[in-house]
Amino acid sequence: MNWVETVGLFGSFLSSITFVPQVYKAWQSKSVGDLSVYTILIVTTSTLVWLVYGFFNNPVLRPVVLCNGFIFLLSLVLLYFKFTFKKH
Repeated sequence: MNWVETVGLFGSFLSSITFVPQVYKAWQSKSVGDLSVYTILIVTTSTLVWLVYGFFNNPVLRPVVLCNGFIFLLSLVLLYFKFTFKKH
């Protein structure tokens, strides 16, 4: 692994963890009323597009796939919360 890929993986890690506090807070409080469903859908779609790009690039862009795969999963969790948590 060269330094460029190391930087890419570190950037992917930092980008990926940005959603963790939001998902944790939503799970803990069982409240997502302030979150826009449109924003979550845009993030979900965006990360799916980046996943396709990173996966089908030759060679596969591991930092892009890892980061966007993780954010995609977290955005799906937020969508699930958005539609399952009752409004207060």
